Amino acid sequence: MSGIYIHIPFCKQACHYCDFHFSTSMKKKEEMVLAIANELKLRKREFENETIETIYFGGGTPSVLELDEINFLIRTVYENYSVSETPEITLEANPDDLTEELIIELSQTNVNRLSIGIQSFFEDDLKLMNRAHNSAEAKKCLEIATKYFDNISLDLIYGIPGMSSDIWKKNIEIAMSFGIPHISSYALTVEPKTALYKLIQTGKIGEPNDDVAQEHFSILVEQLETNGFIHYELSNFGKENYFSKNNSSYWLGKKYIGIGPSAHSYNGISRSWNVSNNSLYIKALQNNQLPNEVEILSITDRYNEYVMTGLRTIWGVSLEKIKTEFGIMYADYLMNQVEKFLNDDLVYIENNILKPTKKGKFLTDGIASDLFYLNLE
Repeated sequence: MSGIYIHIPFCKQACHYCDFHFSTSMKKKEEMVLAIANELKLRKREFENETIETIYFGGGTPSVLELDEINFLIRTVYENYSVSETPEITLEANPDDLTEELIIELSQTNVNRLSIGIQSFFEDDLKLMNRAHNSAEAKKCLEIATKYFDNISLDLIYGIPGMSSDIWKKNIEIAMSFGIPHISSYALTVEPKTALYKLIQTGKIGEPNDDVAQEHFSILVEQLETNGFIHYELSNFGKENYFSKNNSSYWLGKKYIGIGPSAHSYNGISRSWNVSNNSLYIKALQNNQLPNEVEILSITDRYNEYVMTGLRTIWGVSLEKIKTEFGIMYADYLMNQVEKFLNDDLVYIENNILKPTKKGKFLTDGIASDLFYLNLE
């Protein structure tokens, strides 16, 4: 099974923390949709022996598309690829776009999952992040969406400067009050070249505190697990049967095609990525050219990626897989490197599977980087 990710590079306004590729100008939207459709057609041979299990509209803000544009792109996938009988088709959306009319219309399309960018239910947080919606819109869209969609995920951000633990707990409680079966939650990170970075540098906003973020993460895990959510990936929590199939395929190393400017693709052997420029992307596709670069992955690349993704999930890192797929040298190296984390009770081994402990979960990415094999080839 494989997946298709479609990057829609448009937003109404720029969130202060975002470093994804997007434009706030909609002038090229129609040309972009046609270019994306052409890329889908040009790349169908890559998946001629594959069945598409997931279609994911990400961004940017896919909910800025017209309904007929969404349907056109879904139809293009169906016309050029073999799609499973019950695919997961996700649309990322912002609360200010999700009017009752649009939600009802979307429920009548092939889209069967919404991923809603709430981030916070409190005005101070939303203003600090420069979100396009307000608290009332966040609650209203969930109230309506849950009437028409069973499979909904929402995003929440913790570790925001000035956010108390009590406010963070209320955010989680409000999210759960709508009966949402999936929550993705991330610590606020400061990326270079973002508005947030500049605001912090000039002292207009305080810098996020790692200790506060870790406390918020602990609260998140405890509250969601107590209420029946499974913490199946570092930043993702789902009720039984509501894990994101799209995201899980990334972590489990399945193949996927990334369509649209800046989108990445992976086939197990190589990785490719499209140009992060709307005009160049459109021009190339108008000439039936693929505007991408390709990197063949070395055995070290694949080992490092497996360690990184495996440690983030409930499925962990299979020590047997390390030995059989990458060789005894990598297996020995991993065991030598991991010893200090075992001693510090940050990871454990059970049934030949390496996983982070409760104490080690928040530190997963740092642990993984220490297990990477460097300069082998």
